[in-house]
Amino acid sequence: MNTIKLKKMSKSFIWYIAVLLISLVTVFPLIWTVSTSFKPTSEILSNSMNLIPKMFTWDNYKDVFSTTPFARYLVNSLILAVGGVLTNLFFGSLAGYAFAKLPFKGKKGLFMTFLGSMMIPAVVTMIPSFLVLKNFPLMGGNDITGHGGMGFINTYWAILIPGAAGAFSIFFMKQFFETLPDELSEAARIDGCSEFKIFWKIYMPLAKTALATLGIMTFQAGWNQFMWPLIVLNSQKMMTVQVGLASFQYNESANYGALMAGTIVSTIPVLFVFIFAQKYFVEGIAHNGGK
Repeated sequence: MNTIKLKKMSKSFIWYIAVLLISLVTVFPLIWTVSTSFKPTSEILSNSMNLIPKMFTWDNYKDVFSTTPFARYLVNSLILAVGGVLTNLFFGSLAGYAFAKLPFKGKKGLFMTFLGSMMIPAVVTMIPSFLVLKNFPLMGGNDITGHGGMGFINTYWAILIPGAAGAFSIFFMKQFFETLPDELSEAARIDGCSEFKIFWKIYMPLAKTALATLGIMTFQAGWNQFMWPLIVLNSQKMMTVQVGLASFQYNESANYGALMAGTIVSTIPVLFVFIFAQKYFVEGIAHNGGK
C-alpha cells in the first residue's frame, strides 16, 4: 500500500516539476521584456540577462510616445480591431445562421468553398485584394472605371472590408447555431416573425458565449495584424501599433528599450479584453468542444 502511495506521490511530484519548468520557459520572455523596458540603453547593450534592472528608468516609456505618434497608432489599432470584431460578429453570425438554419440551393457547395478558402495562404490573395481596393470605382478620387485615385488605400476600409466576414467566423457561428433547436424558429415563423427578426431577437441572444469567444479571437487577430496594414496604410498617421513598433528598428541599430516598452504597452488592451471576457471565452470553447 505504501509503495503504491509513494509511486503516486512521485508521479505527482514529477508532474508539478514539469509543469513548473514549462511555465517558466513560457513566461520568461515576457518577464525579460518587462524588465528590459525599465533598463537604460547602456545596461541593455551590456548583454546583461539580469531580470532586475540595476538602474530603474521610465525613459523608454517616455521615448515611445515622444519619438513617434504612438498614441495615434494605438487609436488606429483600436478602431480597426473593434471594427473587425463588430463586422465579423454581425456578418459572420448572419451567414452562420443562414448556413445552419435556412434551406437554399447550393448551400453545401458554397459552405465547402468557404472552408476551402481557409486553406489558401493570405499572402496569395494580397496582390489581388490590393488591386481591387485601389481600383474601386468612385472611391478615393477614382472615376467610374476605377482610375485616377487610390480607392480605399490608406483608409480604415482597406482593413475592414476584406475581413468583414471571415470564413472562420462563418464556420464558427454555423457550428454554434446548429446546436440550437429548430423549434424556436418554427414557432416564431408561425407567429409571423420575419427571418431577420428570428435571427436577431431569438438566436442572437442565445449566442452570447459564442460571440464572446469569436470576439476575443477576432480582436486579438486584428490587433496583431502587421503585413496587411503595412501594405495598405502608407501614411504615418494611419499606421497601426504593430507597424509602429517596427519604427524602433533602424538600419544599423535598434532602440531596444523603447521597443520593449512599446511591446508592453501594446499588449495591455488584449490582456484587458481577455481578462474581462475570459468567462464567456471558456464557456464558448467548452460548448463548441462538447459538441
